[in-house]
Amino acid sequence: MKLRFSLLSLFLHLAKAYGVYEWYLGNQLDRNNIPKHIGVIVDGNRRWARQNSVTNKISYSIGAERVDQLLDWCIEWNIQSVTLYVLSMENLQRTSNMLNDLLEVIEERLWKLYYDERIDNNQIKVKAIGEVDDLPYKIRHIIAKLEEKTSDYSRHYLNIAIAYGGRQEMVGCIRRIAEKVFNDELKPSEINERLIEQYLYTCHLPNPDPDLIVRTSGEERLSGFLIWQSAYSELIFLDTLWPEFRKIDFLRAIRSYQTRQRRFGR
Repeated sequence: MKLRFSLLSLFLHLAKAYGVYEWYLGNQLDRNNIPKHIGVIVDGNRRWARQNSVTNKISYSIGAERVDQLLDWCIEWNIQSVTLYVLSMENLQRTSNMLNDLLEVIEERLWKLYYDERIDNNQIKVKAIGEVDDLPYKIRHIIAKLEEKTSDYSRHYLNIAIAYGGRQEMVGCIRRIAEKVFNDELKPSEINERLIEQYLYTCHLPNPDPDLIVRTSGEERLSGFLIWQSAYSELIFLDTLWPEFRKIDFLRAIRSYQTRQRRFGR
């Protein structure tokens, strides 16, 4: 009994300390210098599952809860656009059992998002970016319903990079521009950065280039995420595995962003 009481006291002490640190971090931030668009590579779910001796599906579900919390934090800090990298084109090559677990969780969370009051209350436009036609029908169906339901919203933007590949995005962009040239609708001399951006998945955003990209799990690469758009993004790599991502990690990332001088190559 005494041991259990000691553990409870320690837990309450740590929880209080965590709350105090979270408050401290929040008060350090400049609300006038919050990134307008952040990209998040949600990585480390399977590694967390192995470390904690749980199934991948449990890890994916816990990771989905973190995404849910992230949405709250972004709304709280008035971040206008969020792009989540949840499934790459390469991920579609995984074994069927492993892939099915992930797709089941994605489908469940998309339906939950469809009925989420925060979407309507905060006027969040939801859009999937990627080769959506390569996904199972059930996921394509709920994506279409989400996009239709939120098509007129423009206060916030939630982009879900699913079946996404940066190279595939660029190939598709080049093909559409080449068709315009072939059909004499466009001259090669008219091709410039602004034109290319009109054919990218992010062309619907008021701020298509992420100010900040965060990747969890300790990996320090973008893995094809928003190749064009990330040219001048600030990059932050965290050792934290995605299911362990906390609000203090989110606040630390913003704090680090605010300490940097953005020169955009100048």
